[in-house]
Amino acid sequence: AAGLNAAAPTLLLAEAVLTYLEPKDAAALIAWAAQRFSDAIFVTYEQMRPHDAFGQVMQQHFRQLSSPLHGLDRFPDVEAQKHRFLQAGWTACSAVDMNEFYRCFLPSEECQRVENLEPFDEFEEWHLKCAHYFILAASRGHTLFETLVFPPSEMFPRIDPASPSGVFPASVVTSDSKGPNLKRYGHASVLLNRNIILSAGGFGEQEGRHCRVSKFHLLSRYGDFEWKSNQICSCETGAQWDGRLYHTMTRLSDTEVLVLGGRLSPVTPALGILQLGISKSKDNTTKDLNVTITKADPEDSTLSCWRHSTTEVSYDNQKYLFVYGGRSVVEPVLSDWHFLHTGTMAWVNIPVVGEAPEGRHSHSACSWQGGALIAGGLGASEEPLSSVLFLKPISCGFLWESIIIQPPITPRYSHTAHVLNGKLLLVGGVWIHSSSVPGVTIIDLTTGLSSEYQIDTTCVPWPLMLHNHTSILLPEEQQLLLLGGGGNCFSFGTYLNPHTVTLGLSSLRAG
Repeated sequence: AAGLNAAAPTLLLAEAVLTYLEPKDAAALIAWAAQRFSDAIFVTYEQMRPHDAFGQVMQQHFRQLSSPLHGLDRFPDVEAQKHRFLQAGWTACSAVDMNEFYRCFLPSEECQRVENLEPFDEFEEWHLKCAHYFILAASRGHTLFETLVFPPSEMFPRIDPASPSGVFPASVVTSDSKGPNLKRYGHASVLLNRNIILSAGGFGEQEGRHCRVSKFHLLSRYGDFEWKSNQICSCETGAQWDGRLYHTMTRLSDTEVLVLGGRLSPVTPALGILQLGISKSKDNTTKDLNVTITKADPEDSTLSCWRHSTTEVSYDNQKYLFVYGGRSVVEPVLSDWHFLHTGTMAWVNIPVVGEAPEGRHSHSACSWQGGALIAGGLGASEEPLSSVLFLKPISCGFLWESIIIQPPITPRYSHTAHVLNGKLLLVGGVWIHSSSVPGVTIIDLTTGLSSEYQIDTTCVPWPLMLHNHTSILLPEEQQLLLLGGGGNCFSFGTYLNPHTVTLGLSSLRAG
């Protein structure tokens, strides 16, 4: 009645439509369109990947809106979706997730225009959201039969991790649930001594609301396996926490911590170095522990970055902090570095030779053999990186050295890293070149061989998001503590890991 000519070349668009139908009704619609139009393309855009942590949060969001997603269990990925359309009578079909679509099928000028619209650095949620949506084009008929709407792209290679070599069991830290939980992301954590972990800053939950967290969080050990959580405020007589996140914290002693960099907003860096002084109570417990904040040289503008790294290195029998990478108001990615002498708190110049690595932020860094290991990160084009570099001490300074890894690791960022028994552990993070979920990547620093370990989350609250978290290695116990993590997704709201989680690494030692 409307004058539809089913024989004319026809484009059908279904933007977030089919998943709101019952699977049998969606199947009937797809098959009807294939039978009704002889020369057509059917384009659909909707959700997928329901089973990982982000997929669980995504589904919960739509359930709360009384608009649950249907069919995701039967069609969880692009391959299943393509098969769905081919089975329904469409003669050709291609599909990509939105990370690949954005990188490969939009003009670079358009990407740059979008990225310059407003300040934005919620990269983890952007990439995870794009990994959970796909765009598909199915075609049939003489005109469009040979058309590949999304031809295979060499610009976006899939780099799937090797088959798992083992499993690390995860469990909630004993007694952690009895105290205030560390529910935040973009924070920093430091091991003061064997029994006390201090976390500060970030965005999270405080007094029942989401905000910049101003209170410090203490995780204190009682006995061999018992931990207790406390929240404390900074002393009223000193400076107050300024609300920064994406900063770094470095232990100087049992009672001194140095805070470098961070941001107050995507256009406001947190300037100045903060020194935290931790005073012990008379009974040597954490009940009356105090934190005093001192601004060290507030006029110092050497650092105006965030999402950087700070690593302790040694040169000429002196200790320095090596501050590398990050981003700033002016530069989306930084490639420079600075050395801070911990004894005098002065910035110094130390020669560094070799080919400098490409700029990055949200990478990991840890100390090794007097130098610094830098792994992964997000590069200049917002592309995750896979390189692992060693800032190697030499007689006249340091040397940049690239570590060759086999098999190559999946590019990642927003992870954490530690060295244990000559092996580099890359923990969690975000990757967009694989549909699997990051666990722990192990790199033998002697041979360069890499292996993958899955995280068994059977005994922890699900979902567990391993990005924007911090981690503390307990080498004697062969354990890794995961503190905080999560994010604020512009589509699905805020999710914060509710508990501190421990990973058992004993199987790595046995291997």
